[in-house]
Amino acid sequence: MIKKLFKNIGPGTLVAAAFIGPGTVTVCTIAGVNFGFNLLWAMLISILATIFLQEMAARLGIISQKGLSEVIREEVQNPFFKSVLIALILVAIVIGNSLYEAGNISGGVLGLETVLGSQNYMMGPFYVNALSILIGIIAFALLYVGNYKFLERVLVSLVLIMSISFLITAIITKPNLIEIFKGLVVPKLPENGLLTVIALIGTTVVPYNLFLHASLVKEKWNKPEDISSVKKDTVVSIALGGLVSMAIIISAASINSDTIANVSDLAKGLEPLYGAFAKYFLAIGLFAAGITSAITAPLAAAYVAKGCLGWKGNLKSKNFRGVWIFILVLGISFSSLGVKPIQIIKVAQVANGLLLPLIAGILLWVMNKESVLGKFKNTKTQNFIGLCLLVFTIFLGLKSILKVLNVY
Repeated sequence: MIKKLFKNIGPGTLVAAAFIGPGTVTVCTIAGVNFGFNLLWAMLISILATIFLQEMAARLGIISQKGLSEVIREEVQNPFFKSVLIALILVAIVIGNSLYEAGNISGGVLGLETVLGSQNYMMGPFYVNALSILIGIIAFALLYVGNYKFLERVLVSLVLIMSISFLITAIITKPNLIEIFKGLVVPKLPENGLLTVIALIGTTVVPYNLFLHASLVKEKWNKPEDISSVKKDTVVSIALGGLVSMAIIISAASINSDTIANVSDLAKGLEPLYGAFAKYFLAIGLFAAGITSAITAPLAAAYVAKGCLGWKGNLKSKNFRGVWIFILVLGISFSSLGVKPIQIIKVAQVANGLLLPLIAGILLWVMNKESVLGKFKNTKTQNFIGLCLLVFTIFLGLKSILKVLNVY
């Protein structure tokens, strides 16, 4: 049964692993603490939007047998627009992910520290966090193997551990099921809740996952007949990811405190109410979330660089490894030394805010090209939903940029 489970699960789980990182866990925690179950509807919309966009990216990957960045490089004909677009993609995803990687590793460290305590050591003039280096070494070893099937199995296992941990934590808090249902189907926007809604959507509908999915799907499937398997994998995996995010919101909603700023605080807040087991389940979930994102962020950036720059080769090629090693080493360094490159991260966030609607628009355009997809191009219904999502991503992108620039 376990063998069959691994056989049928594919790249969709890696996409779920990518978007349920420490950032998502923290945003979901804050949403639950500040607004209870009232923003569950926003997470539901995020998941539906993610499923739709990721299905298009996966369909493109399996039919064209190319990554999204490769298709963009080949299909965009205007030299100036192509150069600007590729530069924006490289800045937002390759440079951006190298900075977000510190957050991914730090999130995994928070999970370990909740159980093991702080592991900082003095090395010359610096305090070095040994747990950051440990997580970095684990991520390096898994990526260096360069075997997609092995990597997939490891990430699927971590996602299952993460899912079980967060779901058990939510069950322990014995939430009101009627209130949860109302939170899901009755949209409410509490006072000061708009930015949290934008954050929930922004941490779920992630631009680099569109590139990651289109590239990974062809590692597992290569025939049009596999499209039904691809769709099933996408829907089930991302829905499971959404369930995990909702479980975090539900767990956080049970805590009455204004002092909780992240999931580590949530773990400490749950302990006196629900016992030490709640803290341990949450800590394991956060560790799994951190390490899965610490693997998928460098992997996505390497695929993007490979497609944008026209590199050949596979997961073991020198250029491919060079990109993810650079990102991972930078992430380990920033995380272990406690460096927070806020200004550079803000630039990356602005670039991602611009990139999401741009990539969604180009993806929609490509999905209508018969020369690329043949009979598997978008239907009229898919185009209508896609246009609605495009307008939505433009709104989200503008709001994200204004938030970073402190213009409200």
